[in-house]
Amino acid sequence: MDEFKSAPPLDTARLALRAHTVDDYADCAALWGNADVVRYIGGVPSTPEATWARLLRYAGHWTLLGFGYWAIRDRATNAFLGEVGFADHHRDVTPALDPPECGWVLAPAAHGRGLATEAVRAILEWGDARGWRRTTAMIDPGNTSSLRVAEKCGFERFATATYLGESTLLFARHARG
Repeated sequence: MDEFKSAPPLDTARLALRAHTVDDYADCAALWGNADVVRYIGGVPSTPEATWARLLRYAGHWTLLGFGYWAIRDRATNAFLGEVGFADHHRDVTPALDPPECGWVLAPAAHGRGLATEAVRAILEWGDARGWRRTTAMIDPGNTSSLRVAEKCGFERFATATYLGESTLLFARHARG
């Protein structure tokens, strides 16, 4: 597998996926501090301190593992739209979620326009080009929007599990070709 120390830039028709920088902190804090955004991702808005740790964790994934998260920006306006990427969270869930685990989160202003699907497809193509055979994801059963994104991107449910005391759905996507 190629080793990347930072997220390589990826462009789609409408999106610019770029490595996070310190300059993204305020946008990330607004995203993760929004109760609507985290409704199905733990349910508790992040503090600015927790968001800072998340931003550092993104950089650490790239440095140590060669994969991680991208900041999503609108190509036309450069507006921050959210985040998408891969992680190895070492989650305590059975069955295990083998890395890379795919995840995505968009700001409410970006919802309902197909942007999450566009971003996820772009990074899955990147992962496929690295020779990854399988990618996993974990989605709250009530998150119908993310369930649709997963389906459109080729993820299939393989288990229902309990994570942090809550029911969750586990998905896998196998590389094409």
